[in-house]
Amino acid sequence: MEIIVNKDKCTGCRVCVDVCPVGAITLDNDGKAQIDERCSFCRLCVKECPENAIEIVGEEKKKSETDLNQYKGIWFFAEQKHGKLSHVSFELCGISLKLAETLKEEVCGVIFGSKCDEMAQELFNRGANKVYVVEDESLDEFRQDIYVCLMTELIKKYKPNIVLASATMIGRSFIPQTAARLKTGLTADCTDLAIDPDTKLLQQIRPTYGGNLMAKIVCENHRPQMATIRPKAVEEAKPTGNNSGIIVKDNFASFNATCRVDLISKEAVEQTIDLQEAEIIVSGGRGLGDGKNFEMIRKLAELIGGAVGASRAAVDSGWIPYPHQVGQTGKTVKPKIYIACGISGAIQHLAGMSTSDYIIAINKDPDAPIFKVANLGIVGDIFEVIPKLIQKLESKR
Repeated sequence: MEIIVNKDKCTGCRVCVDVCPVGAITLDNDGKAQIDERCSFCRLCVKECPENAIEIVGEEKKKSETDLNQYKGIWFFAEQKHGKLSHVSFELCGISLKLAETLKEEVCGVIFGSKCDEMAQELFNRGANKVYVVEDESLDEFRQDIYVCLMTELIKKYKPNIVLASATMIGRSFIPQTAARLKTGLTADCTDLAIDPDTKLLQQIRPTYGGNLMAKIVCENHRPQMATIRPKAVEEAKPTGNNSGIIVKDNFASFNATCRVDLISKEAVEQTIDLQEAEIIVSGGRGLGDGKNFEMIRKLAELIGGAVGASRAAVDSGWIPYPHQVGQTGKTVKPKIYIACGISGAIQHLAGMSTSDYIIAINKDPDAPIFKVANLGIVGDIFEVIPKLIQKLESKR
């Protein structure tokens, strides 16, 4: 398989040069497009060329061995903790309802755990048409092997068209393994989804090339179409007041699910505010210079009732654990207020926090990229600004 330029058709319009994310296309001495070895076969140039001068040759279209028409319904995995649904479940319900407007298929939740009837009623209230339930107290705690087995067998039995999960620790753990068992594709960490109006395929949208490009990925020949969605990337489904829907229950014992890990005991661990649930986040970056300086970030966060976040640079330096990381390789957050302290604003960090309602940036570099997205920018030394903020807040108590 190779990508070629038809020199007779090429007009040298430079459209392909501009869209190539890896800079693999230039114009030769005759003003015609030429493609070098940096090409990643992303096919953007093929799609965007107005003259159809760029072609893929030697590529054979694989025909699906599955009857795709038998797959119907939009499923989302509803995470629960101690019998209470997580907010990400309502986010998945919201994006599923959006897809259903075009696809005209049922929106169905999937719940593993106990007290499932109560949780199913919550999903009906958010707009779900049906909820598939596997109920057992042992399922209240996440165990990957068992969750993979249950989800795989349910999909084989009921054949949904689309299966969604949140890109949380749980979703990232068991959904890829489920997709592999089903021999279908999976797009991870999507920031949005849509239905192609012509093909009715699921368009799975996510950033790529360091956030410089938004990719639209489709799964043409296999089912179900599967994706994980970043928490806080889509809106929650709103309560409707309607609690009616269909609950489909499968007997847990019938799955013969086994786990290679036994839960021996549970130990209480000090809990901090969940970044993805926090309404205020105070984040520190490379500008702090040392891990011990996160103490003033924690103090500021405590005074305003916020959670502590961090840039990848701070985490990679070992100043703060990974669960605090905000960004493309960390958590996507959407608080009411986001305070960035000593964070320059690399595109990977912006990908995780730019949807915050109000962004405050403190940085001594007036040209820092963070100021381009900030609602309020403070150009100054964080070691002068933050202590004064803390002092002022303490005086108001």
